[in-house]
Amino acid sequence: MKQKQNKPSIHKTLLEKQEEAKSIRKIVWRIVLVAGIAIAAIALAGIIYIQNALSPVDPSDKKQVKVSIPLGSSVSGIAAELKEEGIIKDARVFKYYVKFKNETNFQAGDYLLSKSMTMDDMIQLLKTGKMAENIAMQFTIPEGHQMKQIAAIIENNSEYSKEDVLKKIQDPAFIAAMKKKYPNTVTNEIDKKTAKYKLEGYLYPATYPFADPKTSLDTILEKMISETDERIKPYLPQMKEKKWSVHYFLTMSSIIEEEATGKVDRKKIASVFFNRLKSGMPLQTDPTVLYALGEHKDRVTYKDLKVSSPYNTYVIKGLPPGPISNSGNMSMEAALKPDNTDYLYFLAAPDGTVYYSRTLKEHNQLKEKHITGPRKGS
Repeated sequence: MKQKQNKPSIHKTLLEKQEEAKSIRKIVWRIVLVAGIAIAAIALAGIIYIQNALSPVDPSDKKQVKVSIPLGSSVSGIAAELKEEGIIKDARVFKYYVKFKNETNFQAGDYLLSKSMTMDDMIQLLKTGKMAENIAMQFTIPEGHQMKQIAAIIENNSEYSKEDVLKKIQDPAFIAAMKKKYPNTVTNEIDKKTAKYKLEGYLYPATYPFADPKTSLDTILEKMISETDERIKPYLPQMKEKKWSVHYFLTMSSIIEEEATGKVDRKKIASVFFNRLKSGMPLQTDPTVLYALGEHKDRVTYKDLKVSSPYNTYVIKGLPPGPISNSGNMSMEAALKPDNTDYLYFLAAPDGTVYYSRTLKEHNQLKEKHITGPRKGS
């Protein structure tokens, strides 16, 4: 009889516990939901803040402010000085942006900067070691740009047309003068008949300010070649050790630059190319095909891969006749110091992830899994 009397009581207790558990679950879910919303809001606010901090302080204020960078200044010190002068919005964002871009070699000196300058222009200027005084003409050449793109930038910032630029960089007299002035950099190797543009890859990516709005085209282009000459000097001993010419070095660096966009590991990609060369395999890199075609395409077709050109590394073995673009320090260093791997293939998925493989079978499996049809990759 006691057991029968206790059954309703036990049932009631179970119901109460179930209700209590439901209440606790509701509370937990509410806490998780609120926390998730809070985290998302914080992340969004952070992104907005960083984007704002990276933009010019005042795009309409072109008034120049003198900023002195002492000898031996750290990136933190430079950032603090720029913030104090009101040239940047946030010193920490500047410091981390410089590290993210892997920018180095800032020069001590006095600079004239303005609140309207972009952070990239400011960084490039601080690397020149020269005052930005009385700038009448200035342009920035990004890494990975090809001769036609560079010619367009010069056209947009000077009195010279694209045709003027492309004609000048093929001019025998100008080329002879550059060979004489920069004999260690501009050599007879650029004279290959199959090369599309003799000085492709020799115009260094940087910001170029000029005081005279009518600066001659010879002077503009020589300044860019001079910058390349200066930038590769530290690498000459390593090139000599490897028995590389400057032309070979710039050609390989340009291919790495075109393949390794963004934060992709350039040294690992470089290892694939050198492993292929060592194995007697063609490089099979899409950027050389696009260069041969003379156009940019998001998707390379099988028909494109058959284009008849000395730049088509799906058809030829070894390197093409010359660089396919300019290249920055990161790609130059990757060419000289590739990772030690046994990878022979890589491909870039649509989300930017790069997958490496040792065999064609593995490569095809990755391609089938991550990519539909031929895309950028070896």
